[in-house]
Amino acid sequence: MPLTLYDSLHREKRVFEPRDPSRVSLYVCGPTVYDFAHIGNARPPVVFDVLVRLLRRQYPSVVYARNVTDVDDKINAKAAREGVPIGEVTARYEAAYLADMQALNVSPPDIAPHVTDHIGAIVSQIQAIVDAGCAYAAEGHVLFDVSSYPSYGALSGRNLDDMIAGARVEVAPYKKNAHDFVLWKPSKEGEPSWPSPWGEGRPGWHIECSAMIEETLGLPIDIHGGGIDLVFPHHENEVAQGVCAHGHAQAAGAPAEYSRYWMHNGFLTVDAEKMSKSIGNVLLLHDLVQHMPGEVVRWALLSAHYRQPLDWNQGLLDQSRKSLDRLYGALGRAAAVEASTDQPGTDFLAAIEDDLNTPGATATLFALSSEIERGMTAGDTASVARAKGELLAAAKLLGVLLADPADWFGGGDDDLKAEVEALLEQRAAARAAKDWPEADRIRDRLNALNVVVMDGPQGATWRLKA
Repeated sequence: MPLTLYDSLHREKRVFEPRDPSRVSLYVCGPTVYDFAHIGNARPPVVFDVLVRLLRRQYPSVVYARNVTDVDDKINAKAAREGVPIGEVTARYEAAYLADMQALNVSPPDIAPHVTDHIGAIVSQIQAIVDAGCAYAAEGHVLFDVSSYPSYGALSGRNLDDMIAGARVEVAPYKKNAHDFVLWKPSKEGEPSWPSPWGEGRPGWHIECSAMIEETLGLPIDIHGGGIDLVFPHHENEVAQGVCAHGHAQAAGAPAEYSRYWMHNGFLTVDAEKMSKSIGNVLLLHDLVQHMPGEVVRWALLSAHYRQPLDWNQGLLDQSRKSLDRLYGALGRAAAVEASTDQPGTDFLAAIEDDLNTPGATATLFALSSEIERGMTAGDTASVARAKGELLAAAKLLGVLLADPADWFGGGDDDLKAEVEALLEQRAAARAAKDWPEADRIRDRLNALNVVVMDGPQGATWRLKA
């Protein structure tokens, strides 16, 4: 079954056909490193990590770029408050972001372009846009002239008046039109700045991605990804800049000259409310992974289809932990059986290749775990070996079940494991002898060790409480 992806530009699912099957290119908007990432920031890297894993299975070369925005108003403000250079702020939070991504089993991108390393390319692209008649200089600024690009609005699907209202566009006296946006702007005193033909300054947000995409991947790229909140104005402006820099402003189908496919993940809410500092419900990923396995967070992020909204709540986390416990439990009981395949099953592939249908894909994992349980009960080693192999191969594409089952349940403490295993043996003997006081004593000791016991047809397994 071919891979199909929902293309935000065409507003339909399309069979994925890369420009060059020998080199698939993918760009995802990455972090602005001025603070710890919140849980909503984690959804795009997890979703597109699954896509990259799937693409690498099918194509010989996949070049994945995820940028780092390391110059920005919020970064400048943070550095000023702390009295440190912006590089100190960005290095600190980029390191934290990468550690959090590692905890979620997110593979690093092939390329991680930083804005401050690509100022020359940014200035060159701005100059090309000016030369094409699509931008103008005014009072130290360079602004994109939206009226010069007839296809503006094609990606977001909104008319110009709606987009202006939604974006709260700044009205400045140096703008020809209220909806024109900044490509270059003068820096304030104490802010980082770079030389340019228009004076010392720094780039606007949108031009950064356009220039880094062209310099690192070339145009057109195959897939551009990000959150749904970036469709307008960020991605709409990216397209306009990238196309106009090459004189394609008037061409029919001009947006396709920039990216062949556009993918956007849905919003994430917390307890059915939008995350907001004023509400006080902003959940930092850095805090979450200190208190629970990163795989639980990753599973929760993949529990809904990527294009659908996802509501983050304790029930979702509890269910995600139970789901992984079930799968790890089956693998643990089949630990002595060697997998007989390293390929995922057809049902899993049919789901995941259908626009990354992760709910459908995870359902096949549970079916395989049930096959393992039935095979272990019946002594059908061949069925267990096949189901185990398919389960591990499918899970690898989802980026889960990467731990040893014993470590998953036991936390990696050998002394604790030995004590708990001994207690479970004593518990089994006490229950067989109907010595309920002794069984209660052992239960209390297990509770004191922060252990959850799960009884199954093949015996008891356990894990530490989250």
